Amino acid sequence: MLEELKRRVFEANLKLVEYDLVVLTWGNVSAIDRERGIVAIKPSGVPYSTMKAEDMVLLDLDGNKIEGDLNPSSDTPTHLELYRRFDDIGGIVHTHSPWACAWAQAGRDIPAYGTTHADFAYGDIPCTRGLTEEEVNTDYELNTGKVIVEEFEKRGIKPSECPAVLIHRHGPFTWGKDESKAVENALILEEVAKMALRTESVASMSDRSDIGIESYLLDKHYLRKHGKNAYYGQK
Repeated sequence: MLEELKRRVFEANLKLVEYDLVVLTWGNVSAIDRERGIVAIKPSGVPYSTMKAEDMVLLDLDGNKIEGDLNPSSDTPTHLELYRRFDDIGGIVHTHSPWACAWAQAGRDIPAYGTTHADFAYGDIPCTRGLTEEEVNTDYELNTGKVIVEEFEKRGIKPSECPAVLIHRHGPFTWGKDESKAVENALILEEVAKMALRTESVASMSDRSDIGIESYLLDKHYLRKHGKNAYYGQK
């Protein structure tokens, strides 16, 4: 069972390369076996081209290593905090994909400008507050996770309704029911971030200020795909 978890996480990490969401070693995927309380995650700084399924590191939710010869991703404490606090997610992705990072580095939410966004998230993609100097210098990665949770609680956002967040000056995290969905959401987030920036560019060139999706259209597109009476796709 745990070998299967490691294989799935390994393959999900390779999808980041396939989808052009990472360069060098700039990203990681993890997944959790909720029944056992065990997380598998990419090892730190290992090139995707040489990485193997057996290199995935297994940990418990307290960060104790269960299996693996390599150090886990430096972002592991962020992943673990999200698993502890968002109990309905099964996989997490972190990248430095450029379009999403542009919004994060500017410290801006990604506004809901159209139906592509509404199919993905129920409202703006939030950007967290910046971490304080003390938070950066003490348990930085753990505090990154705490700031994500804080932002969602402050705004009253459910992680299931918005499967993505931007870390101020840093980059995106996404999640899903499993590692494959989390990777898919990382890809969608990058496309949504690209569209939003281009929307603002086009609007500025045409001196338009009436951008932003109408609430009824947001409701329609989000709920037809994610609501209790959703009808998008096949049963």
